[in-house]
Parts: sequence; structure tokens; C-alpha cells
Amino acid sequence: MAEDYYKTLGVSRNASESQIQNAYRKLARKYHPDLNQDDKDAKRKFQEVQKAFDVLNDSSKRELYDRYGSSFESMSGGPQGGATGPVPGFEGIDLSNLFSQQYEGSGEGGFANIFNQFTQGAQRSPRRRSPRQHGADLRHELSIPLPTAISGGEANIRIQRADGKTETIAVKIPSGIEDGKRIRLRGQGEKPARNGQAGDILITIRVQSHACFQRNGKHLIVKVPVTLAEAALGATVDIPSPRGTLTLKIPPGSSSGIRLRVKGHGVPTKTGSAGDLYAEVQIVLPESLNDDDRDLIKKINGRYSFDPRANLKW
Repeated sequence: MAEDYYKTLGVSRNASESQIQNAYRKLARKYHPDLNQDDKDAKRKFQEVQKAFDVLNDSSKRELYDRYGSSFESMSGGPQGGATGPVPGFEGIDLSNLFSQQYEGSGEGGFANIFNQFTQGAQRSPRRRSPRQHGADLRHELSIPLPTAISGGEANIRIQRADGKTETIAVKIPSGIEDGKRIRLRGQGEKPARNGQAGDILITIRVQSHACFQRNGKHLIVKVPVTLAEAALGATVDIPSPRGTLTLKIPPGSSSGIRLRVKGHGVPTKTGSAGDLYAEVQIVLPESLNDDDRDLIKKINGRYSFDPRANLKW
């Protein structure tokens, strides 16, 4: 059966470099043959611990082991049996300090010398640090209403993590954001398997259409229904806007489609200014007209001879 180096050291597969080193220190004290001369299995266990540490403490070897298991040794020239010398990469750990602290005052002062002799003459190899990894970025689409895109606000997203857990995250929506723009939540993506920085969440904004308002760059267009009398005689009407209710004057003789400009009540910009709001007049007739109403309209229309489609061309 293939060896499980993580199980040998008693650590999880996503253990950090420091957790692996701490586990090795503990097991080195426990199984070193010079400290367990009456235990015939101590040497074998110590060699297994050394072999596991040799692989897991080396980032390149560990990556191959995680991918191919212990069979990677035949490909990489790795250890083929129990190690007999100090494990490369462990020279930076002061073993004499470990044992002198554990047995201080016990009358066994020879332990520090034992380990000094054990490590003496061992070939030192540069200690490799595991490269810092970056966790995976997560991508999400968020649909928001037009008023939120214009004025800003907050929305929630539900993220499915790699471990199967679902998390709800609050997202601040900046004012004036456009459809298709991205919001980046740094460090809230997936965490790396080992030491490193978590990824980001990249949120693509989708702005919903509005029944009355339409965006055109930094400007807003709103359709304002008016009666035939209000359009013909003029009127003052109230209309909503991102900055509250506005009072709009409809000039006498206004036709459908005419646009009235309200300066500074459009989309806010990063400079603090805002675009304009254009109110488009829409004449709305009653759903039903009686014969008298129709006759009156015909009389009014007969008084004026003009072609409203004179400028309608291809």
C-alpha cells in the first residue's frame, strides 16, 4: 500500500509549512533511536518520519506527491527507502535546543551532545520556502434596478464555496455605475490550499430596464404623460427624479415627443457633478371619447391647416 506522508506526520493535506515542521519536531523527539534504545521499532518509525518530512517540507516534491502520490519518487529521483541521515531542510531547526529544553534538569545532559553528533557533518542544503499561492477568483453576475445604479446602494450576493458551503455577502453599489461594469471584492474569493492570499470576487453588474426612465450616458430621459388640455394650454406637473420630486412646467402647445431639460438632475459622476434630466412629453387621450368629444376635436382640427408629417422623410 502506498505511504501516506501526511498521515505519517499526523497533519492534514492542506497543512502549512510551519504545521509540518512542528509535527516533525514532535515526532523527532518521540522516535529518535538514541532516545529509544530499548524500542526496536523506534528507528524504523524515525526513518519514516524523516522520509515524509523530506517530501512535504520541499514545495516542489510536495506538489508532485499531491499529484502522483509516492510513485513520483521513481520519476523525480526522490527517496527510495528510509533515510538514514538528517532530513534536508531540517538543519535550520536547533535540535539540541529542543531536547535540552525537554530534559533540562533531568540528569540526562547527554541528549544535546547526541544530537550535535547526529547533525555534525551533514550536508547542508538551502532551505526552500513554499511559494506563496493565490486563491482562485470567483465570478458573479448581479442584477440591480436602475435607481440603485444611479443613486448607489447595497445588494446581497450568494456565493457557493469550493467546500459546498453557501455564503451571503453584502456588496456596496457605487452611484452612477453602468451596465457591464465590474466590482472587485478583494480577498473574499477562495483561499489557497497552503500559505498565500485569498482570491477576489469579481461581480459583473447588470442594470435592469425601467418602465419610465432610460439612461443615455450621464443623462436620464423620463417619459411624462400629460392630458390633451395640459399639452394645449400648458400646465405645471410633478415628476420623480433621483434627487426627489421636481415641478415641471409644460409650455402651452406642447406636442408629444418634445423634451424639456432639467439641468443637474441626471446621473451623478465621480467629479461630483451630474448629467441632466430630459422630460419627454407624451400626450395621453382618454380611453373612450363620445360623439360630442369627437365632433369638437374635428372642429378644432378644421380651423388649422398644417401637415404634421411634412418633415417625415426616409
